[in-house]
Amino acid sequence: MLAAHHPIQRHPRAKLLAADSEGVLRHIPRANFPSLLLPGDLVIANDAATIPASLFGEHAGSGASIEARLAGRSSLDPGDVREFSAIVFGGGDFHLRTEDRPVPPAMRPGDRLAFGALRGVVAAVLSHPRLIQLRFEGEPDEIWAGIARQGRPIQYSHVTEPLALWDVWTPIAGPPVAFEPPSAGFAIDWQSQAAISGREAAFATITHAAGISSTGDPQLDRLLPFDEPYRIPQATVDAIRRAREGSGRIIAVGTTVVRSLEHAASSGGCVRAGEGVARQRLGPESVLRVVDAILSGTHEPGTSHYELLRAFTDDPTLRRMDDELNAHGYRTHEFGDSVFVERRERQVGAVVRAA
Repeated sequence: MLAAHHPIQRHPRAKLLAADSEGVLRHIPRANFPSLLLPGDLVIANDAATIPASLFGEHAGSGASIEARLAGRSSLDPGDVREFSAIVFGGGDFHLRTEDRPVPPAMRPGDRLAFGALRGVVAAVLSHPRLIQLRFEGEPDEIWAGIARQGRPIQYSHVTEPLALWDVWTPIAGPPVAFEPPSAGFAIDWQSQAAISGREAAFATITHAAGISSTGDPQLDRLLPFDEPYRIPQATVDAIRRAREGSGRIIAVGTTVVRSLEHAASSGGCVRAGEGVARQRLGPESVLRVVDAILSGTHEPGTSHYELLRAFTDDPTLRRMDDELNAHGYRTHEFGDSVFVERRERQVGAVVRAA
C-alpha cells in the first residue's frame, strides 16, 4: 500500500475494498459505500472532534525541547481536563519519522513542563519511561485556552504539509474529545448520509475519544489502544433496537465505534445509553455481540486496528485483502482509502469482484 501524503478527506478517486460475510471481495469507489447497505441497516459513526493534542514546549529541569502528545483522560467531561496521559518525545517535529524522534529527558514525578503559558507537572511515570500522567495548572477554561493556543494536531511524517485543525475534523464533528481523528468518518458527509437514507437505512452517532495510533516505540505500541472514554446516546440505543427488530445490520464507521458498542454490550449482551471507558483489546478471539460490519481505513498487519479486523473475518481473507490492496495501489493512513468487512459466518473459496 501507498502512504496518503496529503490531507484530503474525501479524495474524488478514493477506493473501497469490500469483503462480505462469505469472504467474497469487491472493489468499488468509496463514494458508493451506501450501495453496500440493505434496507433496515443502521450506520453508526463517531462524532468526536479532534483537539490539538500535540504540545511543543520545554522540560524545565533540563531546558530541553520536548513534545507531549496528549493520549487519554478519564472521562468526556469538559471540566475534567486537569490530567491527561501523554507520550513525551524529544526535540524535532513531524518531519522526522516517529520511530526516529530522539528520546526526551528522563521524566520524573514532580518535573515541571512548560508549553508557552500552559504549565504542567509530571504527576506520575506510567508503564513506560515516555508515558506520563500530565497534570496541568489552572482552571478548565484556562487549560482549554492553553491547549488551543499552543497545540497542533498530532501529525506523522507521511503527511508532508502541516495539518490545520479543520483537516482532522470529520464532517459530523461535535464534542472536542478525540486525540487523533476518527478518520474512518472522513468518508461520511451530508451527501453520503442522504444516500444512506435513500437505501432505507438509518444513521446514528456515538462519541468516543479516539486515541493515538502510533508512538514510535514497539513496547509502547503494544499497549495500544489505550483506555478510551465514550458516550452512547439513548437515540442511538433506540436505533439499534429498531434495526435488530427489523433484522437490519449494525455497521460501524471505524474501530472506535466497534470498541464503544462492544464494550457497552460486554456485560449483559445489550447496549445501554450512557458513558463508559473502553478498556478491551479486540482481536481474533473476540466475540462480537453488536456490530455486523465495519467501514475502516486500510491498516498494516500488526497494528491494533488490523487486529480488530481479525474479530470480523479470518486470516486467509485478510491476507487476500492485503494482496488486493497492494495490487491495486490503495492508500493507507488516515487520509487513505477504505475497507468494508462483514462479520464472517463460514468459509468459502477466494473470489474477487470488480466494480
